[in-house]
Amino acid sequence: MIATPRKGSDSIVEMTQLLLPGDANALGAAFGGSVMGWIDICAAVAAQRHSRQQVVTASMDDLHFHAPILIGFQVILRARVIAAFRTSMEIGVTVHAENPLTGERQLTTSALLTFVALDKEGRKLPVPPLAIESEVEKAAAEEATARRAERISRRDKGGAWLKLLER
Repeated sequence: MIATPRKGSDSIVEMTQLLLPGDANALGAAFGGSVMGWIDICAAVAAQRHSRQQVVTASMDDLHFHAPILIGFQVILRARVIAAFRTSMEIGVTVHAENPLTGERQLTTSALLTFVALDKEGRKLPVPPLAIESEVEKAAAEEATARRAERISRRDKGGAWLKLLER
């Protein structure tokens, strides 16, 4: 049975965190690992909204830290499904820091993640196709398809760096 396509806008998630000292480094800025954890959670919720299945992170790509997030600032994460394949989905996430005193926001982090839907036994499940509703969504999905092909081509190669660390 072919699933009905689902809108990317129906998968949008917005989360807010407050950067407290426990998630900051000695410079008073967010630990990258804390931000990565928040990104993973936000993306997982978007993937679950699209697939209506349990999901797991398959990869995190193109993670970029653009600017620091300072202690006391609000951290706004926004995620949505960009593309859906047979059993996987690419999720885009942006992170903005908001100054609580001025309301000024700045892009601090961006990432692309791939999630896979799984059944109770850990087997991959098909996910619904993504309904493309605009030229921007079409372009984003085409870019995601190209990134997926690149990921698949690298997946089984390992690379010298992996061999170096496996010694």
